[in-house]
Amino acid sequence: MTAREIKIRQEDRSQAVDYLKKATDNYEQMLAAFNASNWNAAATLAVQCAISSADAICVHEKGVRSVSQDHLDVCDLVADLPLDGAQEKSRQLRKVVARKNLVQYECRSVHKADADEMIKVTTRVYQWVREMVAS
Repeated sequence: MTAREIKIRQEDRSQAVDYLKKATDNYEQMLAAFNASNWNAAATLAVQCAISSADAICVHEKGVRSVSQDHLDVCDLVADLPLDGAQEKSRQLRKVVARKNLVQYECRSVHKADADEMIKVTTRVYQWVREMVAS
């Protein structure tokens, strides 16, 4: 069985900081939404922060980012990075991105416990990416 190809776009590695800026904006607003008891917005922003963080680290390390319709493909790109912790961060990223449809498209509202868990996992991914891109 052949591994399927992930649709990617070449990016200049210097643009990693732009993706990190998006991640930072989403991260800060995620925390503000959570502190305002806006669980739906916090969870939505967690997903966006996680995806922008993944884009930042992939562009920084390999000069590519996923343009696949399947947002989970970015998790595979992260897993393939030659960095300590990439496999673990890919699994954490998958936990957040897998909830994208539930959070953004289904009628059920996000509960505080769900938002809290997403924020904890997103924070781990975001902080790891921030450290990697800043170094």
